[in-house]
Amino acid sequence: MTSDHPAPPTTAEQALDIVRSRFAELRLPDGSPVELRVQEFDIGYLVHAVFPPVTDVAGRPQPAPPGGSKIVVSKESGEAVTVPNYPTQAAIDLYRRQRS
Repeated sequence: MTSDHPAPPTTAEQALDIVRSRFAELRLPDGSPVELRVQEFDIGYLVHAVFPPVTDVAGRPQPAPPGGSKIVVSKESGEAVTVPNYPTQAAIDLYRRQRS
């Protein structure tokens, strides 16, 4: 199968492989790759980036920049789609609503 129609994933690692083949790799300012985490749920895998906390020059924590997205890989088809960078359960709920 092509990367446009990958085989449906059966593991979190396979879902990560699909994401890595379809989306650009995120990097930190020092050039190191950003960690990706996977949350499996009944109909898919939610993949999201984990950025280190941001602090100001005095070491005080700063809010994360707005925006961004998460990626859901369908267990049924292997399709990868983006959803807003909502909290995990809210992103999964939105994906379910979009699929029904």
